[in-house]
Amino acid sequence: MIVLKADWEIEKMRQAGALTAKVRDYVAALVRPGITTRELDEAARRFIEERGGIPSFLGYEGFPASICASVNGVVVHGIPGEQALREGDIISLDLGVVVDGYHGDTAITVPVGKIAQRAQQLLDVTRASLLAGVAQAVPGNHLSDISHAVERVATEAGFSVVVDFVGHGIGREMHEDPQIPNYGPPGRGVQLRRGMVLAIEPMINMGGADVRIRGDGWTVETVDGLPSAHFEHTVAVGDPPDVLTAP
Repeated sequence: MIVLKADWEIEKMRQAGALTAKVRDYVAALVRPGITTRELDEAARRFIEERGGIPSFLGYEGFPASICASVNGVVVHGIPGEQALREGDIISLDLGVVVDGYHGDTAITVPVGKIAQRAQQLLDVTRASLLAGVAQAVPGNHLSDISHAVERVATEAGFSVVVDFVGHGIGREMHEDPQIPNYGPPGRGVQLRRGMVLAIEPMINMGGADVRIRGDGWTVETVDGLPSAHFEHTVAVGDPPDVLTAP
């Protein structure tokens, strides 16, 4: 069931989204060769809690950290640890924050120092695919208009769309209906309405689309080992779309 939000609820989600965006940008600015993913996670948790928020991810279905830190061929749900970042890596930072009972959710992929040209193109295209999807989040469109826009941008650039993981509705719960695939034909699925709030999150691979989950039950990686990028915004459907996790 899709839960429509009242205007006052969207304003609460705007507060959650604003803090979520601040954390994202703060942690992204810390990324450098030599820093560990655990250090990034600890910095995020301090930042959130010092400002009165609650890390959405910490303890969620047993997840042990406040952010997902996914390096190179890890697509999503990377568990922070002692891995030190190296020059030329890319890292996806995915995080959520609860403020006054409402969630914000966002992700960004950032370079570690100087990266290869193809890796930078992957980041640029994935970000562009997110923005293309967001632009479709207007009343009267269909859910798959978002999906199709993401897929078109990614595949026209020669990249692959992850099909096993999708975006989602968001509100009082971090994951709500509807699910939002990043692929498919336009004009299908539910019609978008004001009051819907969506976490739109393209996951785009440099190589093939196939992924697998490691033995830890969380970490999703590309089967071919090639890099993957992940960008995400929390968006209230509107004309224009209302990006609640904008910088």
